[in-house]
Order: sequence, then C-alpha cells, then structure tokens
Amino acid sequence: MATSSAQDVLINGKRDAALSPLDRGLAYGDGVFRTMLVRKGIPCVWDLHYKKLVDDCNALGIVCPSGDQLMGDIDKLFSKKEDAVVKIIITRGESIRGYALPPLAQPSRIVMRSTMPAYPASYISEGVKLHLCDLKLSHQPLLAGIKHLNRLENVLARTEWQDATIADGLMLDIKGLVIETTASNLFARYDQLLVTPDLSQCGVAGVTRQRIIDQASSLGFEVKIADIALSELMQADEIITCNSLYGTWQVRELNHHIWPKQYLANQLRQFLQVTDALN
Repeated sequence: MATSSAQDVLINGKRDAALSPLDRGLAYGDGVFRTMLVRKGIPCVWDLHYKKLVDDCNALGIVCPSGDQLMGDIDKLFSKKEDAVVKIIITRGESIRGYALPPLAQPSRIVMRSTMPAYPASYISEGVKLHLCDLKLSHQPLLAGIKHLNRLENVLARTEWQDATIADGLMLDIKGLVIETTASNLFARYDQLLVTPDLSQCGVAGVTRQRIIDQASSLGFEVKIADIALSELMQADEIITCNSLYGTWQVRELNHHIWPKQYLANQLRQFLQVTDALN
C-alpha cells in the first residue's frame, strides 16, 4: 500500500495538520474507523458505511461528524477518475492524562486516501490459504461488533506467520469458537445454508457481512447467525471470507484440510460488484 503523504491525509479537514499527542485515539484507542472502496471519487455503499460509523460512535458515546462533512473531506482527497481506498478514523478527541472522559470532548476526524491493495489474482481464481491463529480473542460484549481503534489482538495474531502463500489468519475466541479472520468476516456454507459466527461477545460486524446477510435469500440461501466450533467449520461445503476491499474469497486450505473449488465466492463477489455500482 502506498505510503501516506500530506496530500493523502486530512486531519479535521486540513492538510498539513498534525494529531495532538493528547488525542485519546492515540493514547487509548478511544475511537472507531471504517475502510472502504472509492470508485470514480465516490465511496461504495456509503450510506451503509456511514450508518455503521454512526452506530459505532454512538456505542462509545462519541459524536460522529456529519455525513456531509466527511463527504466534503473525501471530495478534497479523491479525483472523479480514480479508484482507491478511503479510511476514516473518528477519535473522541483530546483530553488531559487519565481515563476519565473529558466533559466537552471535540472529536477528531482523520480521512486518508491510499491505493488499491494488489491482491494476487490467484486469490480469486483459486482461493486462499488461512493460518489457524494461536491467539484467542477475548470477550467484551460492550465492544463486540464495533470497529474500534484497539486492534492489538489482530496485530499480534498477524505476527504469527510470514509465509507469503497465506492470505489471512482464522481467529477463534477464548471458548474455541470461530469468530473472524484478522481482517475479514466469514461464512460457512452447508448446502443452501449460510452460517456466519455470532459476534455478540467479540469480533467486528463488517458492512460486507451485513450486505450478504441481507441479500442471501435473493440468491437462494438461508442465513443463520450462530456459534461455530472449529470442527463444524471444517465440515463446511465451502468457507468464504469477506470484506469491503476485496469482496469475497473462497478458503481452499485451512488446518491441513483442502476444499475443492466451489462457486459461491464468485457468485457473491459479482453480486457485491453489481450493487456497488448501484450505490
């Protein structure tokens, strides 16, 4: 991914600005973020991403900037001809030292532009290999589902492999239940049933995951949100990972098990691309 420079970042709408060392996002991870595709200068499925940003801010008691304000920042950073990636970070803002919330916090907003990731073509044509992470996700229902700034569990999990043939790592919780990968949500297909992990205790509830949940019936699938043990996952007809940048990939190898090439990942990716174009 391209290294950010002054023209790639706006802090509170300004170029060449700096984030204060007193900002609670830096000190405590006190904030939320979203990452999404931008096509021809327009963020894909913006309404869904902004709603999730607002919901996550509300869950932490942070005042989310208006959609118009954030779209104004995006317009400054992106040309109408480019396809790229935008990351939006909202922190609670500055405070004096200590965990107590400031009475009149002024949220900080950071909007960053970066180039599209260069994923290997084989991830789409052949599927991906996952590492089974040793690190287990802890439970915290108050933070479950939120894309908050404290992602140290994911960072540490990502240090577990250096093999370039591994696309991502599967993360279990402290009970040994399947939750997500380090950077994506997932679905397990059992015939015409799609099961995605229950994220009420931990994990990030992504926008692409929700889009698939909402539209699966139109593609002929029943969707179930439920606990999935690793042994149950390994029995799936097909495992799919998903996020807002690459859409969907089929998992071809996990924990020494190899699945044959299946169809749903490509079907879902095409569906997401079509609906991206409509928003």
